[in-house]
Amino acid sequence: MRDAYHEELDSIGEGLVEMARLVGSAIGRATTAMLDADLKLAEHVIAADQKVDDLQHDLEARAIALLARQQPVATDLRIVVTSLRMSADLERSGDLAQHVAKLARLRFPDRAVPDDLHATILQMGQLAQRLMAKAAEVIITKDVDLALQLEQDDDEMDLLHRALFQHLMDDRWKHGIETAVDVTLLGRYYERFADHAVSVAKRVVYLVTGEHADELQPADAPVEGA
Repeated sequence: MRDAYHEELDSIGEGLVEMARLVGSAIGRATTAMLDADLKLAEHVIAADQKVDDLQHDLEARAIALLARQQPVATDLRIVVTSLRMSADLERSGDLAQHVAKLARLRFPDRAVPDDLHATILQMGQLAQRLMAKAAEVIITKDVDLALQLEQDDDEMDLLHRALFQHLMDDRWKHGIETAVDVTLLGRYYERFADHAVSVAKRVVYLVTGEHADELQPADAPVEGA
């Protein structure tokens, strides 16, 4: 009975990894669809989000069933509850990738992103995908130091987001209000996607240590006053 119980816990973790990999791939493909005005790819990303939703619903049902049947305590309870929260983060990440793809579809056959912002949006999309890949690795390895590093990595997304707004606020902006709104939304989608990847990593820290990530530092973090 206990072996079956722990197998079920392991399968929940595997489901989280699959969700992370799916949404990481989705944000990468949605970015390509956006920058290339690829309608077929955008439609594929939009439709594929249903699989993420289905996985989240299945994981949630299994986690709740475990709570009801086994009434876990201590570490096992922390695993189940934290897994539920991570699945919610990952499901929202999938929705954000879908939002990017829907914007690509809305503006087709035109591109929502002007040429002078192409490189910035590409960087944001690639970084979002890397952050989620690292979050998936954290779920697998339970590496606390790697998890804590994600928040530092997210600083790069914040810088890109800030640069995007500086471009929008420049007096030389010449692409009109509609494009400004599109770019503002895109920046927000990528920024929030990165936040969810960081949130997943923080939840792994709590799962492993029982402490909140904000109370810890990565092993290679600079020591204040050093």
